[in-house]
Amino acid sequence: MTKPVVTLVGRPNVGKSTLFNRLIEERLAIVEDVPGTTRDRIYADARWGGLTLTLVDTGGLLPDSNGDLMASVRDQVEIAMAEAEVIVFLVDAKEGLTATDLDIASLLRRCNKPVILAANKADNKSRRQAAVEFYELGLGDPHPISALHGTGTGDLLDAILDVVPPEQPEEEAEGVRIAIVGRPNVGKSLLLNTILGEDRMIVSDKPGTTRDAVDSLVEWDGQSVTLIDTAGIRRRGRIEPGVERYSVIRALRAIQRSDVVLLLIDAVDGITAQDAHIAGYVVEEARGVVIVVNKWDLIEKDSHTMDAYTGEIRQALKFISYAPLVFVSALTGQRVGRALDVALRVQEARSHRAPTGQLNRILRDAALSHSPPSKRGKRLKIYYATQARTAPPSFVFFVNDPQLVHFSYRRYLENKLREAFGFEGSPLRLSFRKRG
Repeated sequence: MTKPVVTLVGRPNVGKSTLFNRLIEERLAIVEDVPGTTRDRIYADARWGGLTLTLVDTGGLLPDSNGDLMASVRDQVEIAMAEAEVIVFLVDAKEGLTATDLDIASLLRRCNKPVILAANKADNKSRRQAAVEFYELGLGDPHPISALHGTGTGDLLDAILDVVPPEQPEEEAEGVRIAIVGRPNVGKSLLLNTILGEDRMIVSDKPGTTRDAVDSLVEWDGQSVTLIDTAGIRRRGRIEPGVERYSVIRALRAIQRSDVVLLLIDAVDGITAQDAHIAGYVVEEARGVVIVVNKWDLIEKDSHTMDAYTGEIRQALKFISYAPLVFVSALTGQRVGRALDVALRVQEARSHRAPTGQLNRILRDAALSHSPPSKRGKRLKIYYATQARTAPPSFVFFVNDPQLVHFSYRRYLENKLREAFGFEGSPLRLSFRKRG
């Protein structure tokens, strides 16, 4: 099911991020306990009244460096309007109405999307009463709230649900869904064009040319494949105001829609921290992944070059050591077909189901080779395991005490499963439950 997008807009320091964290009921940490997922998120899901919403936290709308306020504001607000089913316009009840608020409101009044007006920092009775001045914006009733204390946020969510369109079943893409992702200007659209054999996408050396996630259907070795091209992803602090910020949201949604991701690396630039940052999104969504090193034709090579690159990538992206590597040139077409072949192989591996009997024999052998950990004299016992689902392969281990499972032993078990069953290019999900 597609989830309605609710975008928070407003000038700086009105409390958008505070409201964002309040509505999703958690503080989104910048650093998470998963390698490669260090990032400052700008979107998250929230549930209210039985409905799941995707909330988007945006940057403050400010004049650009040349002082052209309306150009900067229009650029960001119009893209926010295009992305969102509902827009929440946040103003500051403490500071009162400002000229910037009026400018933003004039743009929002002309859009064809529902706009909910929220007057934040209404922390006391006098500020709640003073919020009536925001009627001047011409956007309906202002909802006085305090994002910091949570006052009025339930009523705000009710107001959003009153105007949000109902969830619609998502149209299923045909065959295996493969998303092409990577930093700006690594050659994503050119790779797609080469696969398709025709100029279906705009190809440019300018980063951020592809603003939408666009689906293309292709037959490959008798299989239907839906290719999803996406815009480049950057860290939030590096995203330009306007188009590129919202391209991130589209790319992330494309990853969510995919079965397998082709993660493009620029051979000329080499592996970067941002490549690990993008890989973290893929891991978090538990998608299959193939690392595709593009622009290989531009590299001066000897007999050791490919091995050296492989070592650097494996070191930098240790948390997806299971991902196969393919070295290609989207410009010349070198090994481009192989990238798609490997992606289809990864999808097959993601869908593999391990026989329960064989699975438990492997676990018994693993326990004999490496004794399970113990804590304060109590040793972990694994009674049996079963594969609960595929895509991604997910396993449930029934044990005497899940607290005894050390992360190193979890990794050991995962490696044993990969040795036995492959699962090339796919993350594994392991959960441990107390028997009975």
